[in-house]
Amino acid sequence: MKFTLSWLKEHLDTTATVDEVVDAMTMAGLEVESVEDPAAKLAKFTVAKIVEAVQHPNADKLRVCQVETKDGRLEIVCGAPNARAGLTTIYAPIGAYVPGSGITLEARPVRGVVSNGMLCSAKELEVAEESDGIVELPDELPVGASAAEAFGLEAVIDFEVTPNRPDWLGVRGIARDLAAAGLGKLKPETTPQAKGSFPCPVEIRVDGDACPVFAGRLIRGVKNGPSPAWLQQRLTSIGLRPINTLVDITNFITYDRARPLHVYDRALMVGDVIEARLGKGPAEPSGEDQPTPHAHKDEQLIALDGKTYDLTPEMSVIADADGQRPIGIGGVMGGESTGCSEATTDVFLECAWFDPIRTAQTGRDTGINSDAQYRFARTVDPQSVVPGIELATAMILELCGGEASELRVAGEAPAPPAAFAFDRAYVKKLSGLDLPAAEIDRILTDLGFKVVGDQVTPPSWRRDVEGKADLVEEIARIAGYDKLPAEPLPEVPPQAGGVLTLRQRRMRDARRTLAARGYAEAITWSFLRQAWAELFGGGQPELVLANPIASDLDCMRPSALPNLIEAAARNARRGFPDAALFEIGPNFRGDKPADQWSAITALVAPHPPKSWIKGGVDPLFALKADLLAVLDEVGAPALQVVQGQNAPWWHPGRSARLQLGPKVVVAEFGELHPQVLKALDADGPMLAFEINLDAVPEPKKKGVKTKPALELSPLMPLKRDFAFVMDAGTPAGDLVRPIAGADRQLIADVRVFDVYQGPGVPEGQKSVAIEVVVQPREKTLTDAEIEVLSAKVVAAAEKAVGAKLRS
Repeated sequence: MKFTLSWLKEHLDTTATVDEVVDAMTMAGLEVESVEDPAAKLAKFTVAKIVEAVQHPNADKLRVCQVETKDGRLEIVCGAPNARAGLTTIYAPIGAYVPGSGITLEARPVRGVVSNGMLCSAKELEVAEESDGIVELPDELPVGASAAEAFGLEAVIDFEVTPNRPDWLGVRGIARDLAAAGLGKLKPETTPQAKGSFPCPVEIRVDGDACPVFAGRLIRGVKNGPSPAWLQQRLTSIGLRPINTLVDITNFITYDRARPLHVYDRALMVGDVIEARLGKGPAEPSGEDQPTPHAHKDEQLIALDGKTYDLTPEMSVIADADGQRPIGIGGVMGGESTGCSEATTDVFLECAWFDPIRTAQTGRDTGINSDAQYRFARTVDPQSVVPGIELATAMILELCGGEASELRVAGEAPAPPAAFAFDRAYVKKLSGLDLPAAEIDRILTDLGFKVVGDQVTPPSWRRDVEGKADLVEEIARIAGYDKLPAEPLPEVPPQAGGVLTLRQRRMRDARRTLAARGYAEAITWSFLRQAWAELFGGGQPELVLANPIASDLDCMRPSALPNLIEAAARNARRGFPDAALFEIGPNFRGDKPADQWSAITALVAPHPPKSWIKGGVDPLFALKADLLAVLDEVGAPALQVVQGQNAPWWHPGRSARLQLGPKVVVAEFGELHPQVLKALDADGPMLAFEINLDAVPEPKKKGVKTKPALELSPLMPLKRDFAFVMDAGTPAGDLVRPIAGADRQLIADVRVFDVYQGPGVPEGQKSVAIEVVVQPREKTLTDAEIEVLSAKVVAAAEKAVGAKLRS
């Protein structure tokens, strides 16, 4: 959705700049994508006046002009036929990049005369699609004025409209939200009432499924032609191409009020009845249809884009000739047969409401994404039918003249949204915003909600608001998400053993093991074709999908092997036959929750490149080694190897199973049966294994010793040294342990720092020096308390190993 600041100010009384509007839109939840500023692109182009224009001496079609520019009087060579003295135009200096021609100007001679710049056409400046000469501007424009100012160009704001906010597809809807956000004051909406001077001669009929409500009126005696400059400027500023006044008015209201309309040339309509009904063709084209005017079997329409469309019973169709001839696709596009041109004098004006879902589906079926379809598919305000046609009538009468008939309305608009209770305290409870009740009511009222007591009624253009949480979102959006309080989340203690379940850890470990052993992980569909499923013990009727995404993916898979085989075969057909793939995921035996099981499946297609080196490891034994490595990694116990009892898709002589007993099969491995590979159009040999992860028993839990919580003391530790004489054959560690236990509250550490045997120590004994680290907990120890602790140390050493304190 695009709009300009001047267009916004038609609805919003504000002094804000473009940057301030963009900031306010962003804070209000409107995602601005870009701001296109033509002034920046045309910054070097300015207004200039031709003082003199004479014939070029060396070229018949060139003129040498003396031009008054912002850089002084310059001589410029110009080839435009309208270059003449007194003309006010646009000047480009040397070094300027001309966007329409893609060149950068240089001072170079033109047929012997140096041109010191360029006089530009509207096409060269990309402000018009075609131009016959250089720009002709009003004489009152001063020399040096910017080109953007001369053309009335301004910045265009482009933003993304979310599907739940169709009211933002009109400039007034944007202005309403910005006014609520405090950027200005929303101007009153005035809807002129056109008093019909004669009864509408066209009868309107509606089919409620095709079109719930349809308003129309005839305006005769109009003069259609190019629309006025201000209207063309509005449309071209947002990238629309002006067509004629009648069509430009409907396009303007589409963007101004998010209210699509359509105009029909009354002289080209057949009969006096217009009907909104469903299409009459089959839901699917027959293949025999020929574009109109050739005879065709089904109902068709040549739309305004010149293409022919089949009209199905799922589409809304506008038809004349008593409802027999299609002249438009309701809510999407009108027909070529009744399009308005400059020859139109009588026009039938349509303003209707079409179902969003039907319109969206019609757009997908036809491939049409018109402005009307884009809005109706997102829900146009149902209550805007009469105000929309009245506004369009007033503009047509003002710009085209004519006389309007009385208004005809057929059908009934959908009921407006119902009121519901809203407790203002819920704003703080849900969002944390502490807003006064008056501010809450002010925001809701400015957004168009009706607030009466504790009842709130959403406006007709806000059908996305269904409950109190939606109101809180609106209030928080306008009050400002930056005002939401920042509060830390409550601490959640970590789960013992981590956040992953045993199955998740096993899957992670198996994935890492197989990747480390050279396998590439594949992620395939959980379904496959039923014929393949039957080859692997599946394909039961209850596992066949009612709505498959493709005809060959119609059954839940009993095993991942068929998908891996297909992937390996596809790689082989593309020149990569040597494959090693694995997948970890679910398989299905039935349609009950207990029938789903998790498997680790791996497949090897051993096709190494040709080499003169023979021998090597048998691929089957290499596969078995990979299987055992995965089982060891996931914690499987010792398993029994059994041959001759594998499923029929395994090679009977080159396969086996691993089991805990006859009823608990943990894995099957080996070479796949050649007939199965042939049925899957795969070249052998291929080897694989499949582990039933659910059959691997949980390991026994081991006791875990935990350390006590760390306690730090603010008091300084102290150290005491002791030397004990003890038997030479007694280990020093036997002395350390009892000393450490003499007082566990105070003794933090005990270390041996010296052992001595020799003079001074009796024969057969040794002296062991001990350092005891004492850590006070609550207070500094007194000398008496230290002496008591020392006595405990000496007593513990003597009691444990008979050590005596050395004197």
